[in-house]
Amino acid sequence: MSYVYLFIAIVPSIVLHEVSHGYVAYHFGDPTAKEAHRLTLNPLRHVDPFGTVLLPALMLISGLPAFGYAKPVPVNVSRLRNPRSQALYVALAGPLVNVVLSAVGFAISEYALHVAHNVVVLNIGVSLGLVNLILAVFNMLPIPPLDGSAVIERFIPNRHIPRYYQLRARALPIVMGLVILDSLFFHFGGNALASLEQWWINRLF
Repeated sequence: MSYVYLFIAIVPSIVLHEVSHGYVAYHFGDPTAKEAHRLTLNPLRHVDPFGTVLLPALMLISGLPAFGYAKPVPVNVSRLRNPRSQALYVALAGPLVNVVLSAVGFAISEYALHVAHNVVVLNIGVSLGLVNLILAVFNMLPIPPLDGSAVIERFIPNRHIPRYYQLRARALPIVMGLVILDSLFFHFGGNALASLEQWWINRLF
C-alpha cells in the first residue's frame, strides 16, 4: 500500500474515530470534548506530536509496523447520565465508525472497478477499506486502553473502577510492547490481520 494512499486514508479515519467518541459522549451528557474544542474535523486538533508523527516514523524506519495514535478526545465518564452503560457506547463509537468507513472504502473500490475503471480511485478505496478494517479490529481488542476494554469494564465492581482507570491511563506502553514483540517474534496479530485483509480483498475481486 503506497504511503500516499495510506496517508489519504488514515488521517480522516483517525479523526472521525476520535471525534465520534466525543459526539457520543456529548449526546449522553458529557460536554468535555466540546468544551475542549475537540469536536472538530480539523486534523491538527487531534495530532499528538509523538504518537501521530514521531512514533510511526521511528517504527517504519526500524522495519516495524506503523503503530501510532492520535490525541485522545477527552471524555469525563462521571459526567455521563448513566456512566456504567453509556461509557460502553462512547468507547464502541470509534470502532463502529471504522467499520462504516471500511464499507465506504469497499463501495468506492467497487465503483472504481466496475464503473469508473480508475486505478487512483481504486487505490483510495482499498486503502480506506483496509486501514479502517485494521483500526476497527485492533481497537476492539479487550486490552486497556483500547476501546474493546470497555466491555471488560462493565464487569468490574464499582469499588475497583478508580484503580482500573489508573491502570488504563498507564497501559499504552504495554500495548506498544505487545505490538513490537508480536512483530518480531510471534506474528499472531500480523498473520490474523493479513488473513482479514485477504478476506476483504477477496470479497472485492
